[in-house]
Amino acid sequence: MLKSVKTGLGLACVLAVMAGCSSTDTEDTAQEVAQPTPPPVVEEAPAAETAVPLDNVVYFDFDQSLLKPSTRELLIQHADRMRGNTSGTVRLEGHADELGTREYNLALGERRANAVRDFLVLQGVDPSTLEVISYGEERPAQTGSSESSRAMNRRVVIN
Repeated sequence: MLKSVKTGLGLACVLAVMAGCSSTDTEDTAQEVAQPTPPPVVEEAPAAETAVPLDNVVYFDFDQSLLKPSTRELLIQHADRMRGNTSGTVRLEGHADELGTREYNLALGERRANAVRDFLVLQGVDPSTLEVISYGEERPAQTGSSESSRAMNRRVVIN
């Protein structure tokens, strides 16, 4: 019988301690639920810029190597990132549709890539970090002979 009294007293002490540790204040609990703890702050200064990927394709009109006004803002954003990151080389790959001779399309792809390079250099990008290559019609983004397919192939890819 002495053993069951000791067990009962031990159990009562444990329950009393647990009851003292529990909170009965419902306002604090409601505030905790309404305002969850914020996630820990992580330093993301360089990573925050690269977290939002930029489109890396600039499109051109038929038989043109002039930059469209709509692509200039994209290239300015690329230039901002390239000025901050001087390590490595960025490849500008010029492409053309299948209309025209192979030689003409290689030259047109090169003119397009050079137009992008020249614009980036004017924005303050170090020219030694830019590499120009032309694939002409050899690496189409879209196969087919429709105008929409051809339009997708008149481009410079920024890698």
